[in-house]
Amino acid sequence: MVKISLCMIVKDEEESIERCLNSVKGVVDEIIIVDTGSTDKTVELCQNYQSNIVKYTWNGSFADARNFGIQKATGDWILWLDADEELDLSDQSFLKERKNFNKYDVINLRLINYYGKCIDEDNTTEIAHTRLFRNKGIRFINNMHERLDLTNISKDRIGFLPVKVYHYGYLDSTIQKKKKPERNMGMLMRQIEEGENIYWAHYFIALEYYNKKQYSEALEHVNLSILSFLENGVLPQSMVYKLKYSILIAMGKFKEALLGIEKALKLYPDYVDLVYLKGVILYYLKKYEDAIQCFKDCIEMGEENKHYLILKGVGSFLAWNYISRCHQKLKNAEEAIVSIMRSLLLSPSHKDSQNLLSSLLNNERHVPKLLKKHFNGKERLKLEEILTTVEKKNG
Repeated sequence: MVKISLCMIVKDEEESIERCLNSVKGVVDEIIIVDTGSTDKTVELCQNYQSNIVKYTWNGSFADARNFGIQKATGDWILWLDADEELDLSDQSFLKERKNFNKYDVINLRLINYYGKCIDEDNTTEIAHTRLFRNKGIRFINNMHERLDLTNISKDRIGFLPVKVYHYGYLDSTIQKKKKPERNMGMLMRQIEEGENIYWAHYFIALEYYNKKQYSEALEHVNLSILSFLENGVLPQSMVYKLKYSILIAMGKFKEALLGIEKALKLYPDYVDLVYLKGVILYYLKKYEDAIQCFKDCIEMGEENKHYLILKGVGSFLAWNYISRCHQKLKNAEEAIVSIMRSLLLSPSHKDSQNLLSSLLNNERHVPKLLKKHFNGKERLKLEEILTTVEKKNG
C-alpha cells in the first residue's frame, strides 16, 4: 500500500492548525510538523494528532525548512500543506484510493485561494498546484514563495487529481494579523540582492505594491520582472502579464494596456483572465461592441483550464455582468437586463450584479415577459427567487 506523509512548517498557528489537520485525518499515514519557533499552543495542538514534531531554527528560507521536514518523512509520497489550508472533505476518497499513483512522480491538486474581507465563494482564484510528489529526492527551491524543483521531471510524469485545497491566507484579516506584506517585502528584497530568481522576486514585490494600491511602484517592478525573465531566456509566466494589465487598468492607462495585452494574448491565447482583462479595457475605451465579443469569448472558454491562475467568474458571472454594462451603455435595455439575470443565475449572491439588476429594473414593467421570452422554467423559478431577494434588500 502506498504510504503518504504530510509535511508542514508552522509557527504560531493555533487558530487554524486543527482545521487543517482534521481535514487530513484518515487520509495520510504520517504527519511531520516542522515548528520554526511557535510561542502559542500550536505544538500542543499538533500533539493531539500523533504527529512527529521537530524543532527547526529559522534561517530565513522557507525552502530549507520544508526540505528539513521532507528528510524526516518515511512515506512513499509527500503531501504538503500550510496551516491556513485544508482539504475538501468530500474529495478525500481520491487520496484514500491512491489510484494511478504509479503513473506519476508529481500530482497537481486544485488550489483555491480566498481573498477579501471574508470567506466568499465568489471571491476566489484557482490553479492546479503541485501538492503531492514522490519521496525520491524532489526538493523545494527559493527562500520566499518556495516551489518544487521539477527540472528533472518529465511532463508526462505530472498528473492531476480533482482534490480541492482551500487556502485562507490571503484573507485581509490573516494578512493584517501576520503582517505578511512587511515580512514578504524584506525577504524579497534580500532575494534580489542575492540574485535568486530575480524575475519572481520582482513579480511578488509588484503584487505587494498592487495590493496596497501603490500602482506606480507595482508597474515598475512588474516591468522589471518581465525584463528579468527575458534576460534569463525564460518566457514570462501568464500571471505576470495578468498582473501588469490589472495594474494598468487600475491606473486608467487603457490605451497603453490595449496595445500590450494584444501581444500577451499571442503568447497565451487560451488564458481566459487575459481575454477578460482585454474586455474590461475595451469597455473603458467605450468600444462596447468589441468588449461584448470579448466577454462572450470568455464565457465560451470557461474556467476549467487550471494550468493558469484563474479568477472565479471571468468565464461566467463576471463576464455576463460586463456584457450587461455594455448593453446599458448602448441603450439596449432588454439585453442589459437579460445579461445581468444570466450573471445572477450563475452567482445569485453576487452583490454587484444584484445592485445592477436593481438599478436596471427601476423603470422596467415587463419582467414577466422577459423571463418567459429568454429563460426556461427552472431558470424562471430561480430568477423569481433572486428578484424577491433583491426587492427585499432594496426595501
